[in-house]
Amino acid sequence: MAYHQNHDPYYGAQYNSAPQYNNAPQYHQSANAYSPEYPPPQPAGGYPAQYQEYDSQSNWDTKSIQSSQYHGSQAHLNPQYEMSQVSLHNAPPMPTMPYGAGQQDYPPHRPGMLKEQSSTGWSVAREKLMKRRSVRQVQLQQGNLVLDVPVPSHIVPKHLDAEEEMTKMRYTAATCDPDDFMRSKYSLRPFLYGRQTELFIVMTMYNEDEVLFVKTMNAVIKNIAHLCSRTNSKTWGPQGWKKVVVCVVSDGRNKVNKRTLQVLTLMGCYQEGIAKDSVAGKDVTAHIFEFTSNVVVTETGEVSNGACPVQVIFCLKEQNKKKLNSHRWFFNAFGALIKPNVCILLDVGTKPTGTSIYELWKCFDKHSNVGGACGEICVDTGRGCSLLLKSPLAASQNFEYKMSNILDKPLESVFGYISVLPGAFSAYRYKALQNGPNGKGPLASYFKGEAMHGGGANATLFERNMYLAEDRILCFEIVTKKHEGWVLKYVKSAKASTDVPTSVAEFISQRRRWLNGSLFASIHATVFWYKVWTSGQNFFRKIWLTIEFAYNAIQLIFTWTSLANFYLAFFFLVSSATASSNSNNAFNFLSQGAGQNIFEVFLKLYIALLFVILVCSLGNRPQGSKWSYIISIILFGLCNVITLWCAGYTVYLAVPHTLAGWKDFPALVENNKTFREIVISLAATYGLYFLASFMHFEPWHMFTSFLQYMFLLPSYVNILMMYAMCNLHDVTWGTKGDNGAAKDLGGAKKVKDENGKEMMEVELPTAREDVDQMWAASRTALKYKAVEEKEHRDAATKQSDQDRNSRTNVVLAWVGTNMVMILVFTSTAFTTWVNTHVETTADATFNPYLTFLFFALAGLSAIRFFGSAMYLLLRLVGL
Repeated sequence: MAYHQNHDPYYGAQYNSAPQYNNAPQYHQSANAYSPEYPPPQPAGGYPAQYQEYDSQSNWDTKSIQSSQYHGSQAHLNPQYEMSQVSLHNAPPMPTMPYGAGQQDYPPHRPGMLKEQSSTGWSVAREKLMKRRSVRQVQLQQGNLVLDVPVPSHIVPKHLDAEEEMTKMRYTAATCDPDDFMRSKYSLRPFLYGRQTELFIVMTMYNEDEVLFVKTMNAVIKNIAHLCSRTNSKTWGPQGWKKVVVCVVSDGRNKVNKRTLQVLTLMGCYQEGIAKDSVAGKDVTAHIFEFTSNVVVTETGEVSNGACPVQVIFCLKEQNKKKLNSHRWFFNAFGALIKPNVCILLDVGTKPTGTSIYELWKCFDKHSNVGGACGEICVDTGRGCSLLLKSPLAASQNFEYKMSNILDKPLESVFGYISVLPGAFSAYRYKALQNGPNGKGPLASYFKGEAMHGGGANATLFERNMYLAEDRILCFEIVTKKHEGWVLKYVKSAKASTDVPTSVAEFISQRRRWLNGSLFASIHATVFWYKVWTSGQNFFRKIWLTIEFAYNAIQLIFTWTSLANFYLAFFFLVSSATASSNSNNAFNFLSQGAGQNIFEVFLKLYIALLFVILVCSLGNRPQGSKWSYIISIILFGLCNVITLWCAGYTVYLAVPHTLAGWKDFPALVENNKTFREIVISLAATYGLYFLASFMHFEPWHMFTSFLQYMFLLPSYVNILMMYAMCNLHDVTWGTKGDNGAAKDLGGAKKVKDENGKEMMEVELPTAREDVDQMWAASRTALKYKAVEEKEHRDAATKQSDQDRNSRTNVVLAWVGTNMVMILVFTSTAFTTWVNTHVETTADATFNPYLTFLFFALAGLSAIRFFGSAMYLLLRLVGL
């Protein structure tokens, strides 16, 4: 056939209509030849004949197989002029990693010019490709625009250049809502090829750069290669890649990072000049690119052969509609069509280890009642844990993550209900997510928050905050699903590292959504705990889950009162250790009686800090008041240092200092109140951290991150909780929506051909060398690091932040000045100084400032009287 003989879709005769493939399935023979039933039934008994399994002992790229017969999705083009012929057999060989190693550029570039030249080269190549596009007429596929276009010749695998999925990228311009994807008769390659998808992996991103994208994508590719290496598995093996589909969903075409698109270009999963922003007058909602890629790309543009092919769906949403909408494309549009067994959720920037995805899948395979699972998410600490040394904030989060994975997740997994499976790395059985016949169920509740946060949504503030934690709602709905007995599991062997905020403003903004969402979602789960009794869980599981809900209710009460509890702990520990009646004052090493003064200063400092945080939280964004928050964090940390010193000193005094004192331990507990109330409680808390960490053979965070966590602990309680509660009205995900389309891609118009048949008229790239040159330009652009640009607020936001900050500063200066005066002149430290240096008196009402105040007021009154008398005198003399 000429099409395959020349390997060039633009070579040869003028196509006025689609050629007929006699041996193709019926629904591929013409544009409208799908069977009336949609979606068409998948082939029974496995894959089509032309996709039979390879020899299990051979490498996938050492053999060729029959050409794909699925050509119905191919857009047969009607060229307006003859193109140059380029054969894939003459394509350059696949470069090995590192690409271009050992080559030197000559003459050498001047510093600062590399990035400019690489960017210019890419822009020139793109402009040339766009200008050389020509108008083509293509057939509609079930009334939809679907194009199969050749990928750059550099990435076509040897001996597989006849395979459509590895030589052509499929582009679909979706003009529907994700819920209407199947009703609009769109399709995907894994479905058309009749493949059963065991694992469906989604990677959601917003504007993450190429470094984060490559980190996650290459980790996923490594995991798929591991699945293919399990030759003794009944499910996996050399052809295991056919059972895995990777779906990348980018939230907003104008928001996506251009260098990330260049990485996808090198993989063959994206091409410039193909996408359209409207089809037959309908706005495109999502650009869907499909390709089975066999290359691995690094962040610097190095390209190498992959260990196995990877089926990739790249969904580039036209508008920025947030992460929930991205998941709706994944679950309701793509998942509903290919019906996977297990869905894996990943955020771009999260890096699973080489076997983590298999470990998660194995949990579902071993336990048929597991509806969801999560692995251990840990902080990406950098090379040699350098991030922990550079950033106390990152170290404190590392400790927090580790203790959650050591204490909380295993406990919840034993009960069978994990309150939250982190969206950054978790897995769900697709069957467990499905709604019931009445349309209610896990997915319906999960996506309820998307519409709820719209401007015209009729929802209470409680509901809108609750659905900020949509992953918690999903977990609750799965476990309490009617007539089904699903449980949630924690898989410690499935690990993934992720980046955490290292700036105070970013950290506070992130935790605001987490805290508000988790608080109200926990209240919801606690109030409706009885739903577990209408689920399909067995009787003993229901009892077990009821106990867990009671435990969570107690935890919820302590979360609600955490601000008061922390202050009271500070007050009682420090006051008891610095009491004037205590001869063993904790600060006697400074001077006799210094403890009382220190206690008074830090007590009032603590109260003042709460006031400052309250004022800042009510009106300011963290980005606009970062220094106020940073100073408050440091001062809160000093307050906790004082608290820990007093607690440690109290413990030292309470415990016996000889071995004989420890012999009668029951009597020690019974008779020594301090030992019973403070020592045991502290040991049960912090001693438990050490014990549990050593039990799990992961004690290192106790030595690298514990001190940083303790220093920042008051800020976790006071600053984060205060800011979250003061901003309950903010129910956004922290990003601005992009509600308009750019309309810069060009549209596809409906026309009729010579036979009166409806066709789609589009502009497409015309020369293969343009596509190859675009691929080379993308690779070159990635070789040079982009200049790091700091995020700048727009003028309106910056002005608003400045105005709010100025207002806050004025309020703090006014109230703060008055509070300082009150605190200073009413303090016992000032009274002691007066008794020592001014006058000794037993009268508590005596205060030198009060004397100054009386005389000052009397003087001012005298001046006013003198002025009034002078005025009368001048009137009497006629002046």
